[in-house]
Amino acid sequence: MDTAVKPQGCTNIKLRQLMRRVAQHYDAEVGKTGLKGTQYSLLSYVVKLGPIRPGDLAREMKIGVSTISRNLRPLIDAGWLELGPGADGRSRLVSVTDAGREKRQEAQRRWRVAQEGINQTLGPRRVVELHALIDECLSLLSPLPDGEIDE
Repeated sequence: MDTAVKPQGCTNIKLRQLMRRVAQHYDAEVGKTGLKGTQYSLLSYVVKLGPIRPGDLAREMKIGVSTISRNLRPLIDAGWLELGPGADGRSRLVSVTDAGREKRQEAQRRWRVAQEGINQTLGPRRVVELHALIDECLSLLSPLPDGEIDE
């Protein structure tokens, strides 16, 4: 470690500030479809992986099972996702409906606008470097003991 460089300030606060700013940018675009950014992400995961058990979905998204349960409800109520029977009487599977696929396609177009806006504002090189730095930091930091991140 380079002892000549001493970080100033709180990394947690700085990352939260950046995350809030980036999330506001995406939410402003994706929100035009009636979805929050987190809902678009959840819908996209189910489109890609479903039908899937909620616990497996939580693991794939690296968030807590309680967070998944809470975030699934509005998408199920809107008719974009459905919760059906699983392999046995105790398990359930989340799957996307036709309306959910349409909503996701609509939101994906808005997400692309948001991503291009970030690329243009920050510059493509900086975005690539940011992604690489985030990936490197994630690999260096050990996961939480239960392997879940609650949001």
